Amino acid sequence: MSQEFVNLEKFGLSDEELFSHVDHSALESEKITAPRYSYWRSVFRVFFRKKINIVILCVLAIVLCFAYLYPALIDYDPFANLMDAQAKHLRPAAAFAKYGPSIHYILGTGASGEPTFDAVWNGARISLSLAFICAAINMTIGVLLGAVWGFSKKMDLVMTEVINTVGNVPYTLLIAVLVLVLSPSFWTMVFALTVTGWLFIAYFFRTQVIIIRDREYNLASRCLGTPITRIATKNILPFMTSLIVTQLAIEIPSYVSYEVFLAFIGMGISDMSLGRLIGAAQSAMLTPGWGFEFWSPVIVSAIVTIVLYVAGQNLGDASDPRTHM
Repeated sequence: MSQEFVNLEKFGLSDEELFSHVDHSALESEKITAPRYSYWRSVFRVFFRKKINIVILCVLAIVLCFAYLYPALIDYDPFANLMDAQAKHLRPAAAFAKYGPSIHYILGTGASGEPTFDAVWNGARISLSLAFICAAINMTIGVLLGAVWGFSKKMDLVMTEVINTVGNVPYTLLIAVLVLVLSPSFWTMVFALTVTGWLFIAYFFRTQVIIIRDREYNLASRCLGTPITRIATKNILPFMTSLIVTQLAIEIPSYVSYEVFLAFIGMGISDMSLGRLIGAAQSAMLTPGWGFEFWSPVIVSAIVTIVLYVAGQNLGDASDPRTHM
């Protein structure tokens, strides 16, 4: 096998130029040549890859606009036509004949002569606000407490006894009792839904923390003296983003359902929420021609809960890094 030698003199370079010392940089050697990865960019790319998610978001945007913007743009008075007997329980066609074509009367009028369309979206605003506030409180306390609960043995002993005691009390019964004892107001319902609602969320995330707390990087952090709170917030919570989003998708519609159910049985808030509207229109369901008063809030309530749940579930699936491959 022949070897061919290259004459370096033909390049016209000196020995210093041909044979120069290369500096070694420890920082440069640790760099990995790879495209930049953005977690949330990947989440939204996976989420919007499904066309159905775009449709769901459009429906959700319409619902939120009608629930929050529409009531703010109109002057809604549920008792404005109370003294007009001919304005009560009108079908859409009869309401158009009396008041003229208008978006306010596309669902007719109710028992007090109020536009059913306006009443439904005003009630949706109250129910959604209740759900968002309760979900924010319960999820914040539950996630943070559950992250620390999974590490602290002393807290585990105390909180396990608490959840064994409180968990045996039916949640719906507890809410109903608190609402009856206190005044049936909006913030009373918020208190009733959040006084123990965070406990079961914390227990769920405590279980998830226990699963991953003994991984190598967490053991190394504990050996280096890293505080438990920092390990929980920096090393564990980011890995549970998809679980948090999925749990949030379950919590928000559930509070709407609780409010509707309790108001339907007469234990809800005093404001005319979706549940109060459904409860007040029970008799209208059995009266020919008055069905719009009952089915309108029922359908809106169903749309709100289904859209929130499906959008949250699909966002939770997209938040799983395993779907980003």
